[in-house]
Amino acid sequence: EVQLVESGGGLVQAGGSLRLSCAASGFTFDDYAIGWFRQAPGKEREGVSCIFSSDDNTYYADSVKGRFTISRDNAKNTVYLQMNSLKPDDTAVYYCAAGLDIGGTGCTGVIDYWGQGTQVTVSS
Repeated sequence: EVQLVESGGGLVQAGGSLRLSCAASGFTFDDYAIGWFRQAPGKEREGVSCIFSSDDNTYYADSVKGRFTISRDNAKNTVYLQMNSLKPDDTAVYYCAAGLDIGGTGCTGVIDYWGQGTQVTVSS
């Protein structure tokens, strides 16, 4: 069974940090780009960050650039999103997703697999 399982969300004060993890199974992890997306109430889903499969090239939304860092550990089939200097506007459900051609501005492309999401809440 294909699975993407997010963990690491929670409640944090503004200025704090969280590290999200996305553990993958059931598909060839190394072939896929992995993206982090988020959706807050009343807002469209936003591509936060993604990392390519071939060269570890990365993308960050302007809203998180300089604060978030994406990385992958292919040996563990896991992608991480280190989130620092969190702001209340970062509050959302965060999803990881896998696709063969996710990339570019907004991490666009066909999404093959989605995780279930993890809630991140940043208090003022």
